[in-house]
Amino acid sequence: MGNQKKKGVSSMHNTLVYVRQHWQLYVIFLMPALLLTLIFKYGPMGGIMIAFQNYNPFKGILASEWVGLKNFRRFLNSPDFLRYLVNTLKLSAYGLLWGFPVPILLALLLNRIHRTGIKKKIQLILYMPNFISVIVLCGMVKILLSATGPVNQLLGTQINFMAMPEAFRTIYIGSGIWQAAGWSSIMYTAALANASTDLKEAAVVDGASIFQQIRHVEWPAIKDMVVIQFILQAGNIMSIGYEKAYALQTDLNLQSSEIIATYVYKQGLLNGDYSYSTAVGLFNSVVNVILLVAVNKIVAKMNDGKGL
Repeated sequence: MGNQKKKGVSSMHNTLVYVRQHWQLYVIFLMPALLLTLIFKYGPMGGIMIAFQNYNPFKGILASEWVGLKNFRRFLNSPDFLRYLVNTLKLSAYGLLWGFPVPILLALLLNRIHRTGIKKKIQLILYMPNFISVIVLCGMVKILLSATGPVNQLLGTQINFMAMPEAFRTIYIGSGIWQAAGWSSIMYTAALANASTDLKEAAVVDGASIFQQIRHVEWPAIKDMVVIQFILQAGNIMSIGYEKAYALQTDLNLQSSEIIATYVYKQGLLNGDYSYSTAVGLFNSVVNVILLVAVNKIVAKMNDGKGL
């Protein structure tokens, strides 16, 4: 044990000496990635100042009038604030509740298919929807659920589902699961490859049922991955993109489809109220960070101190 420790220390020392002697190579290698990160990730963060200003594009960020928390108070005092917040939380929470287990179940089911040819064909069918763009997907949904669409023809009705506020969340979440579940199952399928085949064979010989095999052999292999993905998704519960919600939005379903992301888009790009839209977006991001930290701590306590 002592010799192995000495060898490890010696190897680390040699590596540090080599890096110190050839530091120029590492700088050249890392420079493009560092520059791209600084320019496109950290540089735009300066735009957060707009949320505290009465921003004028002609004056710029440095010369615009400073108004402090006025834009935040305007949003919090808005009569529609609670509706936007509740719609966002419901869409995210229900999406997490119904959508999160599906990739796990798909991975567990795929893991039970032993014929490679059939397994690959099923995986191809499941992965294909992920490569459909959001706008094309929304167009397909609108055609399928229109008053004269295939769904109504099958049911023998003439219901315009896209005009029903109570149907919007089901349509949004259901189409999202169909599009993303197969692709999201890849990481769990890969994690299941680490499950012990010897342990699984021993469980089968001992007469363990399918559920017992999953619980004692397969679940331990994907448990850490499930925890990490749950923390990330629960922490990003406010980070719904505006694209899909906006594309599925109609004048008749606004009561359910108007969320914070679509509101920011309309206020910023359509109405040109840059300061106000930036303040609303910053509020959304701060709530996300708080949720991420809170969920991480809660899951860590429930998972023997293991979190992100």
